[in-house]
Amino acid sequence: MTDAEVFPAPVVLWSHPEDQRAGKPLLVLLHGYGANEQDLLSLADLLPGDFAVASLRAPIAMGPGFTWFPLTASIEYSLERVKKASAYVLEWIDTIRVGHPSVTLLGFSMGMAMATTLLRQRPTDFAAVVGLSGFVVDAADDPTFKDAELDGTVPMFWGRDQQDPVITQDKIEFTMGWVRRHVKLTKVLYTGMWHGINQQEIGHVGEFLTHEVLNK
Repeated sequence: MTDAEVFPAPVVLWSHPEDQRAGKPLLVLLHGYGANEQDLLSLADLLPGDFAVASLRAPIAMGPGFTWFPLTASIEYSLERVKKASAYVLEWIDTIRVGHPSVTLLGFSMGMAMATTLLRQRPTDFAAVVGLSGFVVDAADDPTFKDAELDGTVPMFWGRDQQDPVITQDKIEFTMGWVRRHVKLTKVLYTGMWHGINQQEIGHVGEFLTHEVLNK
């Protein structure tokens, strides 16, 4: 049994019907803690229409929504649970990626932790990563995280508000150190956004995706 088989079958919402997706670059949306696959799909209308956008539901029920992995009150997590969630997402991506010239990941909050984990486990698989108001997990020396293979060439957008009340300072500091060493970083700070997404940020994300993925 694989890690993914302990979870339910993936639930996915798409921006395009199936007969209109083939050949388009794929953009996978990974929502935050306690949300669902509908939470980020509205972004598809605000981003470049060249992408086939897929919004994936996290596999663990959490209150009215879902989570990729459990959190404690202090926003701590088990690395093993993160890895189980990433195996779930990677197995799903592997079933659909053949129809697309590239795969880009966009994650909000915990979804950013997932997106960056997928990149670290498959350093050559993704065209770019977008992280919004989130963090990178501390994987210590876990061999499944291939950070040494990330040489700063994969484009990554990281947007956040310095007054974000949810993501703790220790996670911001770790993330800052990681992104500076391992990705081609575009980092933008916003005010008045708190733990959220605003129109200005989505405009910047659209420009980033156009420049770093569509125009390559």
